[in-house]
Amino acid sequence: MAEDYWNHNVHYHPLLLGAVPEPCRRALDIGCGDGLLARRLAARADAVTGVDVSGEMIRLARERSARLGNVTFVEADLLGEERGPFGSGEYDFVSAVASIHHVPFAPAIRTIERLLAPGGRTVIVGLARNASPLDWALGVPGVPAARWLARRNGGETTPAGMPIKMPAMSWGEVRREARRLLPGCRFRRHLLWRYSLTWEKPDEDGR
Repeated sequence: MAEDYWNHNVHYHPLLLGAVPEPCRRALDIGCGDGLLARRLAARADAVTGVDVSGEMIRLARERSARLGNVTFVEADLLGEERGPFGSGEYDFVSAVASIHHVPFAPAIRTIERLLAPGGRTVIVGLARNASPLDWALGVPGVPAARWLARRNGGETTPAGMPIKMPAMSWGEVRREARRLLPGCRFRRHLLWRYSLTWEKPDEDGR
């Protein structure tokens, strides 16, 4: 499989890359999988760390990123007691793509808030569950769009062994919890059954 590929999550990498602050000393990608986003972040940050609970994904990420000197991959569970090299306030940018729904939402968001440096930014791209007729209706345009984009990009590819889990929280639940936990965050629902959540941590002056 080629190191660059397309799927519903990779489609939103440009959104994340465009949100990386300048300058960016350290970036963290949570649920990094095979490291594709981390490799792309390496062009925008001085140092990038990818973390995943899957040993197979970390092995693959290290293999595919061997030529990059500013990317490190760690097998760890950020919600566990052993947090490894993840100190509070260490990161100017934290990303998480299709990983937050694998774990309890509130603890995950609090962990990200802790990891961010003052003035740092997080962008989460996630999945949610349809819970109303409106939810289902809003998802319908994604079907032809996904088919067209897949054809345009040579098909949809997911690395073998990538953990998959259906989301438990509805769109409304995610939006309400995000706004409660991260006041001032921006929640957007996107075409390919994804949402984005963007938040900047107040700097030391509270701005």
